[in-house]
Amino acid sequence: MNPTIFRTELRLYFRDVAAVIFGILLAPAILAVLGSVPAFRAADPALGGRTTISIYVPIMLTMAVAMIALSMLPAQLAAYRERGILRRLATTPAKPRDLLTAQALVQLTVLAIGVVLVLGVGWLAYGVDLPGNAAAFVLGFLLVAATLFGIGLLLATAGSAKMAQGLGSLTFFPLMFFAGLWVPREVMPETLQRIGEYTPLGAGVQVMQDATVGHWPQLLHVVVLCAYAGVAWTAAARFFRWS
Repeated sequence: MNPTIFRTELRLYFRDVAAVIFGILLAPAILAVLGSVPAFRAADPALGGRTTISIYVPIMLTMAVAMIALSMLPAQLAAYRERGILRRLATTPAKPRDLLTAQALVQLTVLAIGVVLVLGVGWLAYGVDLPGNAAAFVLGFLLVAATLFGIGLLLATAGSAKMAQGLGSLTFFPLMFFAGLWVPREVMPETLQRIGEYTPLGAGVQVMQDATVGHWPQLLHVVVLCAYAGVAWTAAARFFRWS
């Protein structure tokens, strides 16, 4: 990895106000708004005695990943390809893969900040317990991130930055529905719950919810995430173009 490219990409990221808002601040801000509703802080029998706000912490974490992986990353890489940056890098000692590696590390850095903010807001402001199984939580989160970044790289194979961004938005909203953003999965009809378990974000939220209450993830959800990740990364490697 080229440290100079990483530092440059990190500086460029934090100069983009929209990227900072959507990549780092949006998820904790939404969580704070939800937590300001008194009913969301009360134990709900329909949620197994948990509070609505505790249900939304894993959802906000997956949303933070999805915003970066499905909306920002594909558009950024497609724009680099459109502007010939990747092609010009190929003529220098730095290689296009150095830029991709730097981009990945920048996004992981941003995600780490977002995770700390979401968990911090939930814990400090609303008394949401930190993950009971920290190892399962970290491993589950990394698996979710790997899956969504694979899908994002596949979307980046689209012809233009606008098309990649459009496909990212088209992918983001249905996946977030099954993750429980608008209606918690626990109160969805059983059919929708079952469908959601076979979507990357539905499985991802469940993996992190299991870790939050101290459990290891269920095999079904791990298999679902691994299957999506394997297909997405293989297809992205097959179809991604440097120029």
